[in-house]
Amino acid sequence: MADSDNGQQFGFSTTLTAPTRRYQKPTARQWALHIGLFLLTVVTTTFCGIVMSLPDVGTASSAGSGGFAGSLWLIPWYYVQAVFEIARFALTHPPALVQGLIFSGSLLAILASHESGHYLFCRYYGVDATLPFFIPQPPLLIPGTFGAFIRMKSVVPSRRALFDIGLAGPLAGFLVMVPIAFAGVLTLKHQNIPPGSSGITFNDPLLFRAIARAFKISLDDGVANSFYLAGWFGALVTALNLMPVGQLDGGHGTFSVFGKHAHRRIGQVAFAMMAIISVLGWFWHGSPSGFVYVALLAIMLRVRHPQPEQMEPLGTKRIIIAMITLLVFALCFLPFPITIT
Repeated sequence: MADSDNGQQFGFSTTLTAPTRRYQKPTARQWALHIGLFLLTVVTTTFCGIVMSLPDVGTASSAGSGGFAGSLWLIPWYYVQAVFEIARFALTHPPALVQGLIFSGSLLAILASHESGHYLFCRYYGVDATLPFFIPQPPLLIPGTFGAFIRMKSVVPSRRALFDIGLAGPLAGFLVMVPIAFAGVLTLKHQNIPPGSSGITFNDPLLFRAIARAFKISLDDGVANSFYLAGWFGALVTALNLMPVGQLDGGHGTFSVFGKHAHRRIGQVAFAMMAIISVLGWFWHGSPSGFVYVALLAIMLRVRHPQPEQMEPLGTKRIIIAMITLLVFALCFLPFPITIT
């Protein structure tokens, strides 16, 4: 996600001034911070991948913990013990570690390509921006990371620059996500699931269903693997970032295409629709996850969007890219991501 804390008054021009700004090169200390956060995120996403690929690992590997799921949140000592037990289990069972690394590598490849798209276009247009911040979660939480972002520290020079910087991230992430989604769907294992079984069901994005249909694969009784889960979370992140609200990537695109006032109205409509969807998700799918998105969108609506120095026409090529981006959103968006039974 590309975020900015700068803004200025609208100007209008029919010409695009070539970027002349100088960006500040990251210092050694900044490199150390960003690399350190990335490596921590590798660890936490690997833990998550291990746990999701082996849901019974806590029962199998922890001794005397009084129940993995129940004790994890009740007593910090049990949580620390569980982390060490799962680490020991993974080191003594290489297949479990491999699955964790597949999930971590796949998910972080999607996030890294997403943020690299933003960063490289910031560099191209002379916009001063930070290196990507990767935000790790505490070990064992799903999906192991709160995502990643860059912060633009200088003004965006033009409408086209805002469009390119905003949409380069999700489009780059989507290009990396597609082969991971193919790998996930094509390597699904199937098993007979008893009717009325309880648990969490990961509902399938349109992209996954299209791949399955093309290869005549049933997703109904498939057991999600590390590739599938990484692609699934990648699709979720892509769709969330492409929502046309505030300073989300989709908000940057909407501002570029439609302008300031339409950007505000479209964001309000998107927020209202997600609020309705979150309530339906609670009643129909037993999932409170939609309320998290509504809270995020509410915050984004209150953040003022920076205004480019120039508002030159986007041109036909970028309008086509905007339409392609809408298709990407449709392929990734899930109104009800999970079902809890």
